[in-house]
Amino acid sequence: MTRLHDTELRGFASDNYSGVHPEVLDALAEANGGHQAAYGGDEYTARLQEVIVRHFGEGASVWPMFNGTGANVVGLQSMLPRWGAVICADTAHIHVDEGGAPEKSAGIKLLPVPAADGKLTPERIAAEAWGWGDEHRAQPLVVHLTQSTELGTLYTPDEIRAVTDHAHAHGMSVHLDGARLSNAAAALDLPLRAFTTDVGVDVLSLGGTKNGALGAEAVVVLNRAASQGLVHLRKHQMQLASKMRFVSAQLLALLDGDLYLRTAGHANAMARRLRDGIEAGIADGSMPGVAFTQPTQVNAVFAVLPGGVADRLRRRFRFYDWDAATGEVRWVCSFDTTAEDVDAFVAALRSELAAEPQAVG
Repeated sequence: MTRLHDTELRGFASDNYSGVHPEVLDALAEANGGHQAAYGGDEYTARLQEVIVRHFGEGASVWPMFNGTGANVVGLQSMLPRWGAVICADTAHIHVDEGGAPEKSAGIKLLPVPAADGKLTPERIAAEAWGWGDEHRAQPLVVHLTQSTELGTLYTPDEIRAVTDHAHAHGMSVHLDGARLSNAAAALDLPLRAFTTDVGVDVLSLGGTKNGALGAEAVVVLNRAASQGLVHLRKHQMQLASKMRFVSAQLLALLDGDLYLRTAGHANAMARRLRDGIEAGIADGSMPGVAFTQPTQVNAVFAVLPGGVADRLRRRFRFYDWDAATGEVRWVCSFDTTAEDVDAFVAALRSELAAEPQAVG
């Protein structure tokens, strides 16, 4: 096949834009050849189960899947009866960015609560945690967190523990969307279990695609009592891979060594470099009108730009508006973002701001 794209092109739209890490491609090649049992009966999926136990503790089980939306839907569905509801932040991916899949595909009622920083607290959860036993109200039975959040913020282990203690005390289980769990681990400098298993998370979605995989996610069950029927739901929701060895091999490439930390740590560092460069421009007056809207804790930077600047800058670098009405944008770094990419973007932003007409006092 003839290559159709410019391999030198870089952007800051999403870590989904990046390619596949060479070590993941190598793992796929190693997993190829010969015959292996289908639908998870292969040696790579068996090895992945061992690796997941090493990371998350005895009793953890892994269910490889194709994509993050599927993992979230299947994981949540396994935790709920038909009358169950999920409390989540109003910024949660399941609420904003999954096309209604939890509601339409799984029949799950979502109960979003305002969270300006993307994080739930016991106090925020309490806004929707009521009405148990009321036949007129969908029953709030799961609390859903995202780590790192959709706004690039991080929960500390203590913050997650406060949520899980509160949820469990009210008979609710806790699900965690870990699409960028590796970025959180790198930023916190903690093992994966320290802010999942050890602080009371029951079920999580484990992301690989945003961190260098071709297409590999998983549901990880940490508390078997909190999840039922995954063996049937995965098939029912079209997430059961026939050639599962190739999904598992990708997750093995990331998790059997330290690749998941190397890739995520690099993406985080590039986001920090991006923020530092812009902060320097704000300080020296070369970037007027730019302000940050969230702390930069992982691989995403959120900022507000003067009107028109984002559209002009997008002629050279792809990135998304987060809130077009306020001028808020999101820049995301990936495992293959380079320092030169970041510096070129900062220089381009400075140039566009210099061309922006300044208000006359």
